[in-house]
Amino acid sequence: NHSGEITLDGEPITRKNIAKLSFATSEHSFFPNLTAESHLVFYKEQFPTFREKRFRALMEFFELPRNKNIKSFSTGQKNQFEVILALCQGADYILMDEPFAGNDVFNREDFYKVLLGILEPHETVILSTHLLEEVEQFISRAVLLRKGEIVGDVTTLELQEQGKDLMTYVKEIYS
Repeated sequence: NHSGEITLDGEPITRKNIAKLSFATSEHSFFPNLTAESHLVFYKEQFPTFREKRFRALMEFFELPRNKNIKSFSTGQKNQFEVILALCQGADYILMDEPFAGNDVFNREDFYKVLLGILEPHETVILSTHLLEEVEQFISRAVLLRKGEIVGDVTTLELQEQGKDLMTYVKEIYS
């Protein structure tokens, strides 16, 4: 049984503000028979705030082909492409649910570094992941859930002040 309401910056979510949200999951919400370049054209038409320069830079960084159908990409490349689309849509809130399932640790670490370098102050990434030790130095806040309930909510600054690392905090909460 669920109750309550979901708002975005205090407003109900409607067609007027839905573009403030973008999503990246390991489920892949792109068009497999289109090329990356075709996605660029489509997204620019759908999202007036689409960041073409960022798209091209991330495609180059991850060395993804622009003129091959996405279905020919490896699983890791598909994950990277999904994240690129989410980051370039022009949204204020970028939701990512285990976006790097199937990617090796080096690709993930590269991505976290790139992410820190490209995000603008008004952009917020909300990342759902089990890879806590990997993301610890890249996040500013951790919210811990158990059975749909918030059981922990801490900023990394608070953890530093307490002399704790994220894993210690997680173990205390889930003990």
